Amino acid sequence: MHIKKFLSAICLVLASTTSWGDDQVLRIGSKRFTESYILAHVLAQTAQTATAVPSGKSNKVEVLAGLGNTAIVYAALQAGNIDLYPEYTGTIDQEILKNKTPSSLAAMREQLKPLGLGVDIALGFNNGYALAMRGDRAQALGVRMLSDLVGHPTLRLGLSNEFIGRADGWPGLAKHYGLPQQPTGLDHGLAYDALSGGQTDVIDIYTTDAKIAHLGLVVLQDDVAHFPRYDAVVLYRLDVPQRFPAAWRALQGLAGSIDEPAMIAMNAKAELQGKSFEVIATEHLSTGADTVKTTTSFWDKLLGPDLPRLTLQHLNLVLSSVGLASLIGLPLAMLVAPHARVRGVLLGFCGLLQTVPSLALLAVLIAWVEHIGYLPAMLALTLYALLPIMRNTCTGLAEVPAGLKQASMALGLTHWQSLRLIELPLALPLVLAGIRTATSIAVGTATIAAFIGAGGLGERIVTGLALNDHELLLAGALPAAALALLFEAAFATLARCFSAGPLTKVA
Repeated sequence: MHIKKFLSAICLVLASTTSWGDDQVLRIGSKRFTESYILAHVLAQTAQTATAVPSGKSNKVEVLAGLGNTAIVYAALQAGNIDLYPEYTGTIDQEILKNKTPSSLAAMREQLKPLGLGVDIALGFNNGYALAMRGDRAQALGVRMLSDLVGHPTLRLGLSNEFIGRADGWPGLAKHYGLPQQPTGLDHGLAYDALSGGQTDVIDIYTTDAKIAHLGLVVLQDDVAHFPRYDAVVLYRLDVPQRFPAAWRALQGLAGSIDEPAMIAMNAKAELQGKSFEVIATEHLSTGADTVKTTTSFWDKLLGPDLPRLTLQHLNLVLSSVGLASLIGLPLAMLVAPHARVRGVLLGFCGLLQTVPSLALLAVLIAWVEHIGYLPAMLALTLYALLPIMRNTCTGLAEVPAGLKQASMALGLTHWQSLRLIELPLALPLVLAGIRTATSIAVGTATIAAFIGAGGLGERIVTGLALNDHELLLAGALPAAALALLFEAAFATLARCFSAGPLTKVA
């Protein structure tokens, strides 16, 4: 526990450039799909207009968008990393509270109260789960209802990973209808293209998705009423109305303000017209008028106003994680370098860490530190950076000629004097190469930090995946690649300086 608190303190100091760390900031989260992004900005803009203070300034409202699936966003809410987020009654009832039968909103409130949470502000629409097929395919097979799928066991089901794992998703649906198919996981943002391209036959959808009508899909009728209602609401920490009374009153004014056609239209503006979530929210709150008629070009996306912020966040993640890995890895490597057995065990453990999938490691770290965002992301990047730094340091020290070590002993140098004056200078090019490799790994891997709300250039990539927007994906990938190239150039220059300097000419 002391180690965890110490690391948390260090990381929160390092994170000071990416968060306000202020109790007067209302933090609004969202899941990683179009509608949740839009609703988070609707909530944020509504709250922002109501947070004026006598000095004329406004309290800050921060949107932590695209945090991931229900489990991650709900964990963020419980931990106090966010104050509220848009959620759905069916999800709260079955996925969060684990109720076996549908509950009323009042019953859910009573169950949430001991957890320090509340549910309120029914926004006015239901966005349920459903399965859909291409119209021509469904007609050819005579599939109109979910029960019709039983007679077609060879149909390919491409379902989102969250839907496959949720109790109110595939497990319950398959059991309820006796469905024989074995679905494969498919990101929701890519599912529509896969379906229209004939790469899969059935996908899970949200009933307010804009592409249903756009692609002429057939929504399969839930003929035995498996799915509950998923009315959009606000899930919040119980202290929010007291901490932000003006913002809360403004948010309550959103009750019943969005019907299903309005939500479908907003989703269409994002997915079919390429408008930003902020603009869509502004248009909705401005009596629904279109204020922006043109779609955003690739160059607008690439050079958007968020580029400096995301780049600084990305740099912060990379530099702090590689710096911490160097502070830990270099002394450890120097300690174990002379001891083959201990060195092998330690390097083997660091190598094992490299095999752990990034998202799995993030999930473990989130559970350990009980925090989302910068802290677990930075710790994950630090663990990935350890191997190249330690391995290259050990290799560099091992390649120092034995004759030089013996000569230093003959001159009366202690082990640490020999290490500092002779061995480390000679090993420096390899040590630097290890840090260089760790930095390159960190630049690329840091893009996943956006999946847990840590920001960085991966934020564009995550949003691009949610919207299936290839230009936005590229607008996140290209700056990350440019950063990697800049780091490579900097290290190459540094390596040339050292190779020409006196440190490499020790004899």
